[in-house]
Amino acid sequence: MTGTERGPRERMVFSAAQLIRRDGVGATGMRDVAAHAGAPRGSLQHYFPGGKEQLVNEAVAWAGRYAGRRIARFMAGMSEPTPSGLFAAMVRQWTDEYETAGFLSGCPVAAATVDCVSSAPSTREAAAAAFATWRKPLAEALTGMGVPAERAGSLATLMISSLEGAIIMARAEGDVRPLTTVARELGPLLDAARES
Repeated sequence: MTGTERGPRERMVFSAAQLIRRDGVGATGMRDVAAHAGAPRGSLQHYFPGGKEQLVNEAVAWAGRYAGRRIARFMAGMSEPTPSGLFAAMVRQWTDEYETAGFLSGCPVAAATVDCVSSAPSTREAAAAAFATWRKPLAEALTGMGVPAERAGSLATLMISSLEGAIIMARAEGDVRPLTTVARELGPLLDAARES
């Protein structure tokens, strides 16, 4: 979705997610969000009467929905979907970004969790809900590829947590190696979970 397709409120939520993924919650100011979104500063109070906490929580929710929708796109891009192929596609989204744009940004859900979870209980709840929003379609995709339903949720959690950890390590090291390593090492385990 381009900026012209969004109204000011949606642009501010999207901008908040982009700034949080780059700078973290603490360094992302409301004025920065308005400027990034090309929205009048006065509209922040109008659209987000709960202030920065409300905006952060909505940006985190947006990020969870985005990640959840990506699962269907990844699946559609595979001629013969496999759990390892799906995880490789999830990883490739990040390796491609880091190889073309540098290691400037991470996941806004993880950033908000690290920055705010102890000070804003609503942000912890928003982050937990965002991860659940991402985990559900991932588990469903695994089940659709033959992973038993009783394991699919656990493996989806493993995939997301491995990806998030590798993103953090890749940014710290300035190298995609942690991402390629988790894809290579986790792939066989994921494929082995399928019922024969």
